[in-house]
Amino acid sequence: MNALGRVTVAMEDYLKAAYRLRDEAGPVTTQALAAELGVSAPSVTNMVKRLHGLGLVHHERYRGVELTDTGEQVALEIVRHHRLLELYLVEALGFPWDEAHVEADRLEHHVSAKLEARLEAALGHPTRDPHGDPIPSWEGTIPEAQDVPLLKLEPGVRAVIARVSDRDPERLRYLGSLGLYPGVAVAVLEKLPFEGPIRIGVDGAEHAIGRALAAAIRVADRGVGP
Repeated sequence: MNALGRVTVAMEDYLKAAYRLRDEAGPVTTQALAAELGVSAPSVTNMVKRLHGLGLVHHERYRGVELTDTGEQVALEIVRHHRLLELYLVEALGFPWDEAHVEADRLEHHVSAKLEARLEAALGHPTRDPHGDPIPSWEGTIPEAQDVPLLKLEPGVRAVIARVSDRDPERLRYLGSLGLYPGVAVAVLEKLPFEGPIRIGVDGAEHAIGRALAAAIRVADRGVGP
């Protein structure tokens, strides 16, 4: 997928960050990239100029950063490596799902085509990582997400957890302790007013979680009977 010899590890990080931010929040600003990568705004500006010069992003002042088709393919290659590694770390090596993300970040830039193919075959050609995020195909395609935030469910509606954000290991660990994993059925029992917590049912147990915590969970297959 990535045939651009001039693309550095740092560039790959920027492209992956731009892809992730667009996937989660829409238009990508240089300020959002700086916050995502933990770097200064001038550093982002300089890198974006380099990426623009290589034809990997489009950038116009006040209009944000957009991946070109080539830039998106590079980003998807790194995302694919990352999610395959996460799944291998969890399923084959027994890593907790809250630790796999950081380890995969360290390894994702160093996966050869041969290792990538071996990982995919060993895992049975998976389509989702341990957190429910879709794994891009070898050709660089990814299915359009059909899930919605848990917060959108009305009281009395059940659904199946599709994805859980892996951004915060502590939060991920806590959600796991409540049994909130992809593939698990969850029901919204009550939404307390004035931005209060929501009460949910999971595997016969009830929990109250804050809305910020609930925002980390996305669900699909709505309409299952309570």
